[in-house]
Amino acid sequence: MATAVPVERDAVAGAFAGPRHEVRLPGVTLHRLSPAAAPPGAAPATGQALDLLAAGVGPALAAASVAAALTAGALEGAPYDLVVSAGIGGGFQPDAPVGSLVVADEITAADLGAETPDGFLPVTELGFGTVTHRPPGALVRALVAVTGARAGTVLTVSTVTGTAGRTAALRARHPRALAEAMEGFGVAEAAAAHGVPVLELRAVSNAVGPRDRAAWRIGEALAALTEGFGKLAPVLESWNPHEP
Repeated sequence: MATAVPVERDAVAGAFAGPRHEVRLPGVTLHRLSPAAAPPGAAPATGQALDLLAAGVGPALAAASVAAALTAGALEGAPYDLVVSAGIGGGFQPDAPVGSLVVADEITAADLGAETPDGFLPVTELGFGTVTHRPPGALVRALVAVTGARAGTVLTVSTVTGTAGRTAALRARHPRALAEAMEGFGVAEAAAAHGVPVLELRAVSNAVGPRDRAAWRIGEALAALTEGFGKLAPVLESWNPHEP
């Protein structure tokens, strides 16, 4: 589980019973939950440890940190089955209200490309790279069913949206977008490089649009994140990685 900052990591950890301990690996420090740890009332875990990583803010640092963790796991002989990018983010209104959960069926880099006289061109239209990763559809559907999360595109931005004009431009380019955050695409790039599937789950702390810190509800979003992961754990336990 990769979050941007420790407070998000701790919100995820709060969904699980049992101890956690710090694991220092080359280039990365993880918080490892006991394989026996599970949300209250859930079935015991199957023996696979759950590692939590505060990967840092922004797609570049998130990609570097997650790549280091994936490499360390492979070198230990314990490769990961799934990477989850988790945290809070902005929601496009009215589709993703504050306090709601969003699960990505597409993780898209919103501003990776070039400005031209005719408008923005994604890097794919320049003839190289990728701008979208798609999490496993069966896993997304199962998560929606158990958590009530909304499924749609989650945008990764390097600059948080703070104006009505940029909000409108993003919605025009990405009409299925429900939320924006700063790490998901970087996490997905690292996972793809290691051949590991990826998931992104966001709890909405604020509306995408003109910047208004007084209207942010970070505590409410962190509580929703904890609640969501409490319901998510049994889904991950029963998920078949070979399902599309």
